Amino acid sequence: MSGFALFLQETPSANIPSLIAQTGPAAKIVLLILLSFSVISWAIIYVKWQTFKEAKEQGDKFLRAFRKSRSLPELNTAIENFPINPLRAIFEAGFREMAAQAGNPGGGVKNIRSLERALQIAASEQLSVLEQKLSWLATTGSVTPFIGLFGTVWGIMGAFLSLGSSGAASLRVVGPGIAEALVATAAGLFAAIPAVIAYNYFLSRIKEFGKIMDSFALEFLNAAERNST
Repeated sequence: MSGFALFLQETPSANIPSLIAQTGPAAKIVLLILLSFSVISWAIIYVKWQTFKEAKEQGDKFLRAFRKSRSLPELNTAIENFPINPLRAIFEAGFREMAAQAGNPGGGVKNIRSLERALQIAASEQLSVLEQKLSWLATTGSVTPFIGLFGTVWGIMGAFLSLGSSGAASLRVVGPGIAEALVATAAGLFAAIPAVIAYNYFLSRIKEFGKIMDSFALEFLNAAERNST
C-alpha cells in the first residue's frame, strides 16, 4: 500500500468538508472565487436552457401558422396571439419593410434587395440575443482550471515550507497540505467542465436556430413576392 493511501486510511476524517475547513486564507479565497464562477455559470445554463426551449416551441408554432396563413396581412393581424420569439421578430421586421416600401401595410414589394437586408439584420439581431451570456461560460471553462491550479501550487508551496520547518521528511507532515491543495484543482475542474459542455451545446443550438431563421427568411421572401403579384 502506498504511503499516501496509508495516510488517508489512518485519517478517516480527511473528507472534502474537513479539508476545505483546514485550508489557509489564500486557498479559501481561491475556492470562493471558483464557487462564484460555478454558481453564476449554472444560473446562466438554466436560464439559457429555458430560453432555447421556449424559443424552439414558440418558433415551431409560429412557423406552422405562417405556412397555414393565406397572406402576410392575415398573419400580421393575428401576430399578437404569439409570444415573442425569433421568427416573429423576423416577420415583423420584414412586414415593416414591406409597409415602408408600399406606403401602407400589406402592400407589395418594390425593392426585394432592401427586404432581404431587413430580414438579415433582424435574424442577426436575434442571434445576438441568443448568444448573450455565453461568453461567461467560455470564460469559466478557460479560466477556472488555472485558478484552481494556482490554489494547488500555493498549497503545495505551503506544504513544503511546513516540511522544511519541521525538519522531518515524512508524508504525514506534507500529506494534509497536499490533499488540501488538490481540492483547489478539483474545484476548478468542477466549475470548468459543465461550463464547457453547456457552451458547446448552446453553440450548436444557435447554429440550428441560424439555419431555421435563414430558411424562414427565404419563405418570407417567397410569400412577399406572391403577395406582390
